Amino acid sequence: MSDRPTIVLVHGAWADGSSWNEVTPRLQEQGFTVQVPPNPLRGLAGDAAYIASYLAQRTSGPVVLVGHSYGGAVITNAALGGGDVKALVYVDAFIPDEGDTVVALLAGSGSALDVPDPTTVLDIAGYPGAPEGDAEAFLKPDTVHTSFAQDLPEADRLLIVASQRPAALGANVAPSGVPAWKTLPSWAVLGTDDRTIPIGVQRSMAERAGSTITEVDASHVSMVSQPQVTIAAILAAVDAVS
Repeated sequence: MSDRPTIVLVHGAWADGSSWNEVTPRLQEQGFTVQVPPNPLRGLAGDAAYIASYLAQRTSGPVVLVGHSYGGAVITNAALGGGDVKALVYVDAFIPDEGDTVVALLAGSGSALDVPDPTTVLDIAGYPGAPEGDAEAFLKPDTVHTSFAQDLPEADRLLIVASQRPAALGANVAPSGVPAWKTLPSWAVLGTDDRTIPIGVQRSMAERAGSTITEVDASHVSMVSQPQVTIAAILAAVDAVS
């Protein structure tokens, strides 16, 4: 079909495009054009502007835009800024409303990241050109093993520890803009054993957005451990807008 959407997969914090490696080839095998752009992980406004620019320049025709974790906040802010986005798919993701911040959405949730001293779960390091007071956050190995990807084999968890891309702290405190889900249909895959964005937070955000919800017994990286569920949600979005 000439109007078959391009599927664009946006990764979250502590990840890169390889976090979609269980999803990308399966969609390509079904004849879809799949693109997996880098998410800069430097700040919500700038990251969203980058993805919007990418969509405008690198896609043609309809797009189904997919975001994991922090990538959900990015697509919420990017989808109306570039390209012909027809649907949103959230995977274990933040689905912010206007003015929400990642930190505020996790407050009191029981998230492994919602702790009085972030340095107990994160390693903080400066980076060149950082805005005053900003720094990068890396997941401590124990956080990966117990609270981020606990349902993956040990070798895969070790690979995440070694290859994670850090997120700037400022990205987690930046307020979200006008949400694209108010004007675009959305689907949401919720990991019931997600210890990074607990299921209660995911469910309330997805319900608020009016998303079509699928729950899966999985960690924060369900697209790795249970990729068929994410693929099914993406295909449902494709069917709805094709």
